[in-house]
Amino acid sequence: MLEDIKGIGPKTLELLHKVSIETIDDLVRYYPYRYNIYSPSNILEVNEDATVCVSGKITSIPKVSYIKRNFNRISFTFETSNVNINAVIFNRAYLSRLLTIGKTITLIGKYNRFKNTFTCSDIKLYGLYKSEVEPVYHMVNGLKTSTLVKAINNALVDKDLISEIVPEYIQDRYELMSTYDAIKEIHFPTSGERLKKAKLKLKYEELFEFMFKINLMKFKNQVFGDFIVKNISNEEVEEVIGSIPFTLTDDQRNAIYDIVSDFRNLRRMNRLILGDVGSGKTIVSFIAVILNLKCGYQSAILAPTEVLAYQHYENFTKLFKDIRVELLVGSTKKKDKEAIIERLKNNEIDLLIGTHAILEDNVAFNNIGLVITDEQHRFGVNQRKALQNKGKNVDVLYMSATPIPRTYALTIYGDMDISMIKQKPSGRKEIITKQYAFKDIKTITSEIEKEISLHHQVYVVAPLIEENEDNDLNDINQVVNLLKDNFKYEHTLGVLHGKMKKIDKDLIMDNFKKGELEVLISTTVIEVGVDVENATMMVIFNAERFGLATLHQLRGRVGRNSLQSKCILISDYDSERLKVLEESNDGFYISEKDFELRGTGDLFGIRQSGDMAFKIADIHADYRILLQCQKDSQEFLEQNIENNFRDYSYYHNIQKQLLNNG
Repeated sequence: MLEDIKGIGPKTLELLHKVSIETIDDLVRYYPYRYNIYSPSNILEVNEDATVCVSGKITSIPKVSYIKRNFNRISFTFETSNVNINAVIFNRAYLSRLLTIGKTITLIGKYNRFKNTFTCSDIKLYGLYKSEVEPVYHMVNGLKTSTLVKAINNALVDKDLISEIVPEYIQDRYELMSTYDAIKEIHFPTSGERLKKAKLKLKYEELFEFMFKINLMKFKNQVFGDFIVKNISNEEVEEVIGSIPFTLTDDQRNAIYDIVSDFRNLRRMNRLILGDVGSGKTIVSFIAVILNLKCGYQSAILAPTEVLAYQHYENFTKLFKDIRVELLVGSTKKKDKEAIIERLKNNEIDLLIGTHAILEDNVAFNNIGLVITDEQHRFGVNQRKALQNKGKNVDVLYMSATPIPRTYALTIYGDMDISMIKQKPSGRKEIITKQYAFKDIKTITSEIEKEISLHHQVYVVAPLIEENEDNDLNDINQVVNLLKDNFKYEHTLGVLHGKMKKIDKDLIMDNFKKGELEVLISTTVIEVGVDVENATMMVIFNAERFGLATLHQLRGRVGRNSLQSKCILISDYDSERLKVLEESNDGFYISEKDFELRGTGDLFGIRQSGDMAFKIADIHADYRILLQCQKDSQEFLEQNIENNFRDYSYYHNIQKQLLNNG
């Protein structure tokens, strides 16, 4: 326990808790976030702009001056390199009693040769005669670095407290230092080379453990999970595909056969369809519903918004008129809701499409076999599980329109199988994207009016609902006024934002879909779920304030037909990110560039989970290590399967027998 470590009393313990140090392991793995590297300098050779270290002796009694109540200065003379200089340091009055004549100390700061004055940023109470590396930690008020370092040093007295995570044969393969030595080195560096090796070991260890957990999760799901084998022939699959009034892309067909393979497998499906905006993920999920129904099971589609749920309902009923499908959302009337729940229990509904409303406890299925979650990152794990648990051994299919690099998907969605849809349906044209400055507002409104003259519709996105004094972003009202002031003609405008009542939002959206509004001015509520084929232009104000994912999603609201569509990004900033959107419509390419430009954290709209809050590793900077850990952890897991899970081969034999008998 922490309190057993020498030097950690009740007060220090309380301070350690404030920086999330709860255990001895937390303490020794509370890594420095950077290092100060000090090298002794000759005062006669230093550059005046550089921060340097000089060692020497104090030659006068320090004087303390109080400039203001909370502002003080210590000044004294100091001999270094046979030169007597004036030294000054601010707000360190407590040091005066320690700075005695003849004492050898080290000054860190900048030297003004003209004034012969050394302004210190820090003082070390010893001489520095060789280069030193000093760790720097994130601290809280009251917790001294010296106290933390002393506690870490005392904890490292017992080597047995530090366990090895990386298998020995992998350590030998890469000649990694031991975890104990790596932790010791990272807190108390002995050389630059050894510090580099220590960082490599600890990064590898962290990423190996993370990838092993993900691979183990996937393995457990595949081998030990409950399952239902759904036998369906390729002829039946082709029959369903053939009933669709348009030709599927190769990527769509491949995704469908991935799903069919999961149905036939002796394990529960846990698949993600990762597709670009407008790539046709939805039709793949619809076909999965039909195939699941042919096997005798009900399905559910969970959408994040009522707009999207209703759109799925509308599109599905147009394509498959003989399927019994119902819509259940928050605004569904109580009487209708009760009737739907009753019919669902009695197996009189084949597909239920809805929002969070279908997660309620009283919504019970008769024989659910497939759950589809659209825009899956918008739901929490517990919400997704709640729907999955409404049946036994339910197959799960997720959809996401947030394309990310495939290799990165291994880490975020490592426990899922992934089908990627990159191709766009035939007949779609590339969206022309161009950046304009605010001074070009006349040109922009002229472009909008050109589209309207062709009887097309336009989206305009504002970053704010209401005016905010703290920034210069455009709110919806300002955008409306800007457009009205600069249009040559009068146009029918609609306003849509998250603070409006649902009935008002639905009315505006319905009017836009019917073509009664020429321009829809909105916040990012239109990012997902709005599909108006006649809309051919997207205009985004303050584009620099949106992430690439959001901009790409917004742009994807147009270009959903064979007409030429355009996207205008309004920004006065010469942003490298916006140039990426000008040069490409490929969401996967954009995600790669986003990865390069932004690194970890909120990669392309996917925020790291708690499990990915690494202490020392950085997914962007340490990406090659991550990929190696993916391979190594998989290899280690397979070796343990072979040695310890004899039923693994039995599992595959049983699977083959069932399929052969199918």
